[in-house]
Amino acid sequence: MKLINKESEAFLYQYLNNPSPTGYESPGQKIWVEYIKEYVDEWHLDNYGTAYGIINPGQDYRVVIEAHADEISWYVNYISDTGFIQVIRNGGSDHIIAPSMRVNIHTKKGIVKGVFGWPAIHTRKGKDENMAPTMDNIFVDVGAKDKAEVLEMGIHVGSVITFQDELTKLNDRYYCGRALDNRIGGFCIAEVARLLKVNKKTLPFSLYIVNAVQEEIGLRGAEMIANTIKPHVAIITDVTHDTSTPLVNNKIQGDIKCGLGPSLTYAPAVHNVLLEQIIDVAENKKIDFQRSAASRSTGTDTDAFAYSNGGVPSVLISLPLRYMHTTVEMAHQDDIVSVINLIYESLLSIKAGQSFKYF
Repeated sequence: MKLINKESEAFLYQYLNNPSPTGYESPGQKIWVEYIKEYVDEWHLDNYGTAYGIINPGQDYRVVIEAHADEISWYVNYISDTGFIQVIRNGGSDHIIAPSMRVNIHTKKGIVKGVFGWPAIHTRKGKDENMAPTMDNIFVDVGAKDKAEVLEMGIHVGSVITFQDELTKLNDRYYCGRALDNRIGGFCIAEVARLLKVNKKTLPFSLYIVNAVQEEIGLRGAEMIANTIKPHVAIITDVTHDTSTPLVNNKIQGDIKCGLGPSLTYAPAVHNVLLEQIIDVAENKKIDFQRSAASRSTGTDTDAFAYSNGGVPSVLISLPLRYMHTTVEMAHQDDIVSVINLIYESLLSIKAGQSFKYF
């Protein structure tokens, strides 16, 4: 399969650079739907914003490929009389990296720029010399003189805050930025739809290309859409940790490295027969892959699909990612291509009405 082409990469940059915080994914979903429209027969949107396209609709057997569309963010929780803003998390935002970050505060009047302030090193003396960021002491500064001016800007309790950083490319091989978790997955499943169209592949089942909302706060979008579609098979893609970087204990986190292919996860929610079929596809098509294990749950939308509707055979194909939940998440372009290729080839291996029962 060819590497990501110019049109696809342009979509990737547009999609990744657009903020889509949990619960407010609509702007990104519009971009995603606009891209996949020409590759699917129809598209739909559920009440909470999960978007999906369908190829070959109306068949009795339904297969899902899925990623999640939302990114971590913050909520305005308190505005002081002096105009400084305290925050709470929307998803797994990391307070440790917040100080000195530039932010966008989303209001009805438009984006308001701000920063996570932090006291200068010169002022931190004695017991404060090694002060660390906590949820109690991080704050946003929008340059306002007081609370009234903050409110005049359109900022209020409940306004959503995202980091400002956008996508770049490092060493001509790593995509780097915020929210690769998991809009890079949304890109991958969109590319699968494109390849099926370009290669004129006819599937013997209805394929649902699903970009789910609200994964970061408990797999909620996947839970809703699984009950709507009632699929017979689900292939989920998300990110996983590259454990080869400094300060990560790979004896605990596993042995995964960017550039060596997607990771296939062993877990109770992952269906063994379907997983072995995906592994066979990878080996036969010479697609590099790695292996990982998850205790109890995968922590991804795989769990929501697997345990829905009386049990849906589900598998997890993960993209290795460095520095998850930071503004410098990094993914290797070869791994992205391999994720796309593995999902594509796996779909071609599934037969209409195929049973995955163990015996």
